[in-house]
Amino acid sequence: MTRTTSQKRSPTRERRLALTAELVAHCERPVPDPGPCAGTTYFSEADYAAFAERLAAESGDGPVWVFAYGSLIWNPGFTWESYRRATVHGWHRCFSMKMERWRGTPEQPGLMLALERGGSCEGIAYRLPQGDRVGELVNLLKREIDGAENAAYIRWVRARTDDEQFRALVFYALPKGADFPERPSLETAAHMLARACGHAGSGAAYLHRTVEKLAEHDIYDRNLWRLQEMVAAEIRALRG
Repeated sequence: MTRTTSQKRSPTRERRLALTAELVAHCERPVPDPGPCAGTTYFSEADYAAFAERLAAESGDGPVWVFAYGSLIWNPGFTWESYRRATVHGWHRCFSMKMERWRGTPEQPGLMLALERGGSCEGIAYRLPQGDRVGELVNLLKREIDGAENAAYIRWVRARTDDEQFRALVFYALPKGADFPERPSLETAAHMLARACGHAGSGAAYLHRTVEKLAEHDIYDRNLWRLQEMVAAEIRALRG
């Protein structure tokens, strides 16, 4: 596995996170897995394989690229051959997916990152092994989606580096419309992330690991940086 760097970024590694591991630890607590969600059409092994075959066919003969903007950066869950920093225009990352499982509960919902229309997003593009594209796509799909409802938010986008452009697969690119109400403000997101926890961990931990990993790649997301400061302040206030 190799790393390719072709873009310069502002030096974010010198910035100190307000949201520390110590603060995040206060948000962690044991939460039982509530099990399958009602209303979800869960994929079978055959469904995952068929969907992976379709995506591989859509990619053509060239390599399959996956654009990571959130947890895929620090927990890919699949094997990759190389990666590079890249930018996707026309989309931006936002904590806008309400979660009542994984990192939240029905009583205390959490939020997860998704891509929203407008602006641009810097992230990491991973290239899948050419010899096992379908197998790694199956691993990726199992990590990211449970069934047909989630599959609707997978799409191909155009990713760019300083010297090339390529198609990349993204997960949870959310359309505008009646099914998606107004996105939470930073204040609302901070309130939720400082309090929500599910069987997969807390929202604060998700935010912390994402911002920390982006900083390692010298990627600075102004809204996420402000959000981690606000979540840190929320946790301190909760702790008295």
